[in-house]
Amino acid sequence: MFDRSALTEAVRQHGAVVRVAICAHQGSSPREAGAAMLVWSGGQSGTIGGGTLEFDATRKARAMLGGAAPRVERMALGPGLGQCCGGAVTLAYERFDTAALAAVPETGLFARAVARDAASEAPLAIRRAQKTARGEGVAIPRFVQGWLAEPVAPPLRPVWIWGAGHVGRALVAVLAPLPGLSLTWIDTAPERFPTILPQGATIRSATNPAELVPLAPRDAEHVIVTYSHALDLDLCHRLLGHGFGACGLIGSASKWVRFRNRLQGLGHGAPQVARIACPIGDPALGKHPQAIAISVAAAFLSQPHAARFQEIAR
Repeated sequence: MFDRSALTEAVRQHGAVVRVAICAHQGSSPREAGAAMLVWSGGQSGTIGGGTLEFDATRKARAMLGGAAPRVERMALGPGLGQCCGGAVTLAYERFDTAALAAVPETGLFARAVARDAASEAPLAIRRAQKTARGEGVAIPRFVQGWLAEPVAPPLRPVWIWGAGHVGRALVAVLAPLPGLSLTWIDTAPERFPTILPQGATIRSATNPAELVPLAPRDAEHVIVTYSHALDLDLCHRLLGHGFGACGLIGSASKWVRFRNRLQGLGHGAPQVARIACPIGDPALGKHPQAIAISVAAAFLSQPHAARFQEIAR
């Protein structure tokens, strides 16, 4: 998958980024075809694996940041890099800035020439893959004669985590490395967050975090784990009026009884209030913050969107 959202954010932050992707491999390979990493002047994200392979590719990618045409390189992992893997990988190097990013489609199949000697016209296999993607909505990755076609990953799922205490920190640490998510992390002040922030999480702070609810996408999924019951209730109240994809609230069964009654007293119907899952976390795993985070994240990833937290409500 071509992660356009991650690339867009990297370009926004760093200006120029080189994407290194495994186009193909023969024999044993550290990662599968389609694995990719982004490299910029001061860092990188993602991985193509292989230790020495990734180190060498990162060095070459940084040399392209000033401006370079796409290129393809085939590496024999044993003879070329001294790795134990007995195979070979083909890597594509592409430099992206704001202008180059504009050529990447929002959906479907992103097909382009990546080898310097590739023909100006796409090979037949690439054109057939494009036709299938347009006609049937099925995007199939292809690397043929110097042309690379990759399905563009679906838009990121917006996830808003309210609270930067022990459970909030544990939950963000579990979710941040996962692909396909757009994390927004909210609390009352910047000093509430850890000194080293997890990559991929957008930090927001406000004296009254509930005032940020209107900024959330209406299909966002929310986890409320703040230090304040009053703030929790205000967030639930405002989210019910704003709309959400799913919502989970930390707390005991008795807390939820009180909240349910108060929310209904604020004018929310019982079916709407019931969309909020509380408590969250698997009690069999205990109340340790990491245990709660793991069970919430597992249910979050395994459940259908409309019932994201229902399996973890106890």
